[in-house]
Amino acid sequence: MSVTRTPETPEPAQQFTITDTSVNDQIGSGQDGGVMDQFRAYIQRVRSGEMGALPAVAGFVVLCILFAALSPYFLTDRNFANLLTQAATLVMLAMALVFVILLGEIDLSAGVTSGVALSIFVVLSDPGGAIKMNWILALIIALLTGVAIGTFIGFFVAKVGIPSFVVTLGLFLGFQGLQLIIIGAGGLYRIQQPQMLAIQNNNMPDWAGWVMLVVMLAISFGTAMLDRRRRTRAGVPNRTIVLLWIRLAVIAILGGVVIALLNQNRGQVNYLNGKVISGQVIEGVPIVVPITLFILWVGTFVLDRTKFGRYIYAVGGNPEAARRAGIKVTQIKWAAFGVCSTLAVVSGVFSASKVGSVDAAFGRDIVLSGVAAAVVGGVSLFGGRGRLIHGAIGALVIAVITNGLGLLNLPGGVNFLVTGGVLILAATVDAVSRVRGGGSLTRR
Repeated sequence: MSVTRTPETPEPAQQFTITDTSVNDQIGSGQDGGVMDQFRAYIQRVRSGEMGALPAVAGFVVLCILFAALSPYFLTDRNFANLLTQAATLVMLAMALVFVILLGEIDLSAGVTSGVALSIFVVLSDPGGAIKMNWILALIIALLTGVAIGTFIGFFVAKVGIPSFVVTLGLFLGFQGLQLIIIGAGGLYRIQQPQMLAIQNNNMPDWAGWVMLVVMLAISFGTAMLDRRRRTRAGVPNRTIVLLWIRLAVIAILGGVVIALLNQNRGQVNYLNGKVISGQVIEGVPIVVPITLFILWVGTFVLDRTKFGRYIYAVGGNPEAARRAGIKVTQIKWAAFGVCSTLAVVSGVFSASKVGSVDAAFGRDIVLSGVAAAVVGGVSLFGGRGRLIHGAIGALVIAVITNGLGLLNLPGGVNFLVTGGVLILAATVDAVSRVRGGGSLTRR
């Protein structure tokens, strides 16, 4: 027996019912699972290849334990402060490079960009020179030089279509000649401004370190609550509030330990009846630390909470799909190179403050270490994956290697060998995790 359906016969209504009430209840409660649910989800992401900075953090811990066992000086308060100031330049450069690496691009000229900008700064602000410009104005010009160089690179990469490797390699070579022209062969300018030298060589008062920690906690709490309110208004489930309290507790404990350690006197002082009779008291958080943390927070805010940041990840993940979605890929690449070069100049300011001078070879040797730091921290060279904090963590790993091997009095060649091995290992982890996550080893 057959049934003939005429066009006038209405289609039977289809009814859909949700049988898994737990999902409905979870969304309705405004919670995206409990602590254990989040932990299991994180483990699942790690198993699928999304490890983020986990390998770098594990490597950092292992290296600290290893060097602490091999050298009695590694965990001292003096070496800890020295490690932070040593790492600041590389941390800033790694964060600068993250903006272009997320796009699947590279900037080999970032180091010499800082060299050109700082060469202009010292020539303009030299008290014994012909111009004798105010150092603040000279510093602004140096930063604008970074913006101009980044815009220049972005034009050739985004507009003309030349691979970033070729453009920045050409500038890496050319800018070395430009530095020679600005400063002169064999020339060297000392940093004369006490404010510039203070960035890397002076410390905040003891109380200022605790104020910094309170501000960090307040900003973290306020940002998290604003995010939760925005998600609630959008009808998107929030993570359990317990995770926020755990994060704040971790920041408070680790930050408190670091500040308490840095507030210890690191100088050689001789006392008599409780009074200092000779030596110098050195204590407090180095001034470069809050500057670096502030830039890290601003950059993270831009990448995580603005359209520009979301577009960077979209372009890095799949440029063609981003273009078809209406994203102006050319402008995003242009802006990313501008940000990278500007932050590279800030990295140069840190370096110049540390060594106290600028010469014709300034910034020539650091750029590859910056790329290595970003990759070691978990930023994918294939683009679209990574965060600013990952570059900072990778820089700390490389700084620990350099610092620890220096304390062991090992040859400089060993440092290069170990750093190169760590970089290859990190790149291998990135490639393997990408394949496990269903990605490809080729650019789309």
